Amino acid sequence: MERVRITQVKSVIDQTKRQKATMQALGLRKISQSIEHDLSPQIAGMIKKVEHLVRVENV
Repeated sequence: MERVRITQVKSVIDQTKRQKATMQALGLRKISQSIEHDLSPQIAGMIKKVEHLVRVENV
């Protein structure tokens, strides 16, 4: 399974509740915080919803 590193690059202040909840579900709380996930369809959909707030790299 492919792994991705997701890094928060922008704040969730002034974002919708849904986007804030998505960021929390991904495990991101602070700017510059990174987390690694297996790339599944669910994770890919979450990344798509908050792509303006995160940077994604293949690991």
